[in-house]
Amino acid sequence: MQNRTNVLNLVIVLVTFLLSGVAKAEDRQHVIVVVGAAGTDEYGAMFGEWADRWRQAATEGQCDLTIVGQDDQSDDLTSLKHCVTELVQSPSKESVWLVLIGHGTFDGREARFNLRGQDLTAAELAAILQPVQRPVAVINCSSCSSPFLNALSGSGRIIVTATKDGAEIQFSRFGDYLSAAIGNPDADIDRDGQTSLLEAWLQASRRTEEFYESEGRLATEHSLLDDTGDGKGSRAELYEGVRIRDNVKDQQQVDGRLAHRWHLVRSEAERQLTPEHRQQRDELEDQLEKLRQRKTTFADEAEYLQALEKILVPLARIYHSAAADAAEASASKP
Repeated sequence: MQNRTNVLNLVIVLVTFLLSGVAKAEDRQHVIVVVGAAGTDEYGAMFGEWADRWRQAATEGQCDLTIVGQDDQSDDLTSLKHCVTELVQSPSKESVWLVLIGHGTFDGREARFNLRGQDLTAAELAAILQPVQRPVAVINCSSCSSPFLNALSGSGRIIVTATKDGAEIQFSRFGDYLSAAIGNPDADIDRDGQTSLLEAWLQASRRTEEFYESEGRLATEHSLLDDTGDGKGSRAELYEGVRIRDNVKDQQQVDGRLAHRWHLVRSEAERQLTPEHRQQRDELEDQLEKLRQRKTTFADEAEYLQALEKILVPLARIYHSAAADAAEASASKP
């Protein structure tokens, strides 16, 4: 009973912190939106609308923002390389979001994202991003985008593609639904006050599926998300809410845990955490998830709660430290 009381007290501390007003962290996330060659005015207007949604969400999330493909330049690949070079030179440890909006092609060997000027191949994007040490999410909303997942997958990275393979060549609508979900509180499935990349992806995947069902058409796109670094990716059908379905085997291999910690528009509590705080928190939450999956292996509830307390105590300390740092910073301001 005492163990249960201690655990409940820790939960109360965490909830109280999450509901309190906090200061934002010094570093800012950086969002790069690349608008590809549209081909027609109709597609151009559509891609522009999707990019505007990302712009609005990035602004609301107090992120740095770079748009490639909407200026008078004719060589967008060079512009993208220049933008990434600036990221490499920055001391920030905050997350980088790279969003590709447009058309894609695949010739059976090489996938390309269509740009004004020279197109961007999956292999070339992998080389461009290689020196970036910050956490990176690459979101390719084009057709034929799956090979980008294979080329870019790696530890600490999140890769989202609109298709499950390079053969899905028809125009992709996934980017429409993802841009609408990424900053939308209605996509916040677990109601923690912020919409994660996982939640936005789940909603966008299901809205895409619903589109084809309502049109009576065979779906020509099936999005994948990879954040385990195995280069395989997972489909949204594996999820019930934000939890992996109970009947899914090898749950540790299912992607999404890292993506559920990425938020473009962060809650006030999340903004207070520094990248260092967030990394420590994520490691503890990984342990917490694994512990929950092993709950039935414990001899009794008391043993489980004791193991739970060993994770929740340092987790509470992280939030307490973040709150103290924010209070000190606020007090020092003139």
